[in-house]
Amino acid sequence: MNGAESLVETLLTNGIDTCFANPGTSEMHFVAALDRNREMRCVLGLFEGVVTGAADGYYRMRERPAATLLHLGPGLGNGIANLHNAKKAQSGILNIVGEHVTTHLGFDPPLAADIAGLARPVSAWVRTATDAASIAALTVEAIDATFGPPPAIATLILPGDTAWGAAEGKAAVARSSAQPRQRVTGDIIDKAARLLRSGEPTLLILGGPALKGAALDRAGEIAGRTGCRIATQFFSARLERGAGRVPLERIPYAVDQALTMLKPFRHIVTVCTEEPIAFFAYPGKPSQLKPKGCDVLTLCTMADDCGEALADLAAAVGATEMDRPVQAASEKLRPSGALNAANLAQALLATIPEGCILVDESVTTGRESFGVTAGAAPHDNIQNMGGSIGFGTPLSTGAAIACPDRPVLCVVGDGSAMYTIQSLWTQVRESLNVTTIVCANRSYQILKNEFKAVGAGVPGSNALSMLEIDNPTLDFVALAKGMGMGATRVARAEDLCRAIERGLAEPGPTLIEAQL
Repeated sequence: MNGAESLVETLLTNGIDTCFANPGTSEMHFVAALDRNREMRCVLGLFEGVVTGAADGYYRMRERPAATLLHLGPGLGNGIANLHNAKKAQSGILNIVGEHVTTHLGFDPPLAADIAGLARPVSAWVRTATDAASIAALTVEAIDATFGPPPAIATLILPGDTAWGAAEGKAAVARSSAQPRQRVTGDIIDKAARLLRSGEPTLLILGGPALKGAALDRAGEIAGRTGCRIATQFFSARLERGAGRVPLERIPYAVDQALTMLKPFRHIVTVCTEEPIAFFAYPGKPSQLKPKGCDVLTLCTMADDCGEALADLAAAVGATEMDRPVQAASEKLRPSGALNAANLAQALLATIPEGCILVDESVTTGRESFGVTAGAAPHDNIQNMGGSIGFGTPLSTGAAIACPDRPVLCVVGDGSAMYTIQSLWTQVRESLNVTTIVCANRSYQILKNEFKAVGAGVPGSNALSMLEIDNPTLDFVALAKGMGMGATRVARAEDLCRAIERGLAEPGPTLIEAQL
C-alpha cells in the first residue's frame, strides 16, 4: 500500500466519504487511490472556488467534514476566497493539496509556491507529509482539527513522492474518541441569569449551533420568560427559521439602522458569536455597534456546548416550553407585476417548500427577503459569513450533496454568480436538486450604495465602468444551457412563482434569470 492509499483508507475509516476535487499531475497517485476506493464519492469542480465552496456547504448541512483535492499552490490560491468564507462560518474542511516531488522542488519548477504560507491564514492546522509512513497519522491529526471543537479547516500538503512511496506499519488509522465541547461554568450562567432578571434592556445574540434545534428552542424560552430580545448577526452560517420556529430579529447591515436597533440595550449576551461590529468602516461612524455604556457578556463560544449552556440558563431563569414564542405562518399571497426587490421576496414566501435549504447571496436585491420570509414554510437559511462573493452556487452544490432528499433554492446576484458560474456544470453532472435564481440587475448595486455610503460622491463614467455589468449584457439562460442545464428568463413576479415551483418539482438542477 502506498501513501496515497493509506490517506484514502484513513479518510474512509474516519467517516469522510466525499471529496470535492480539481486535481493535477502531482495528485495522480491520490486520484488512483480514490479510483480503487469507490466508497469515496468524488465530485469534480471546474474551478477550485467551486470545490472549496461546495465543501463549506456540505459541512454546514451534514455537520461532518468533506475532503478537497487541490493542485499545488495556484490551485489552493484559487480556492482561498471560499475557504475564507468557510473559516468565518467555522466549517470543518480537510484540504489535500498536492506538492511537487521533494527532490524536484530544488529546481524551482514553474508551479512551485509557498503552499503552507497560502494555507495558514485560512487553516487552523497545516502540515506537510515528509514520507509515506507518516501520512495516516497526519491525516488523523487533520481530521481531529476539522472536528474541533471548534470546527476548523485543516490543510495536509502531499508531495508526490510521499503519495507513491510505500506506507509502513498501520496503513489506515482510526481517530481516538472525539474531543468533547466544554461546559460553561456555573458562575457565567448565574451572571447571565442576573442580567436577564434585572429588568434592564438585554439582547441575546445567537450564532453557530445556537441557531438550530434544541438550542434555539431554549433561547426562545429564555426570551419569552425574561422579556429579553433575541437576534442574529446580519450573516449566519445556518439558521433554522419559518413557521412554527422561534422568531429572530436580524441586526441590520447598514450602520445607522444597526445603531438605531441596538441603542436601547444596556446588556448584550453573546452565544457562539461576537459583539456586533460594522461590516466596513465609514467616515464619522463607529466600528462597534453597541451603544455607549452597554456591557457584553460571552455566554459561550464555538468551543463550548451551547445547547447545554442555554438549557442551564433557561433553568436558571425558570423558563419552560410554555414560554417559547412561535413564528406564525404568513399568508402566502402570490405577487404579480414587474419584478422588484419587494415582490421577489413575496415570491419566495409563496414558494419556499417545507424542508428547503435556502442559500442567500442576493446581496442588495434580497435584503428585503429575510423579513418577508420569516413566516414561510420551515426551512434552513444559509448566508455568507465571510463576505467574499461567489459563494452561493458552490454552497448550494455542497448542500445538495449533503442532503439529497431536500430541495435547495439558491438566490444569487448576477455579479456574484459570475465568480463561480462553473458550479452549474457540477450540479448537472451530479443531478442535484438545486434551483438557482439569478437576480439580474446588471450592476454591482452593492458597490453603488457603498460608493455613496463612504462619502466618495457621485460616480462618474470611469467609476460606473467598474460598477455596472450591462455592456455586454450577461445571458444566464445561455450560460446555463451551455453547461447542460435547463433555464428560463422571467420579468414578472407571477412568472417567477411558476418557474420556482416548476424547478423545485422537476428532478435535477435548473436556473431562473430574474430580470429586475
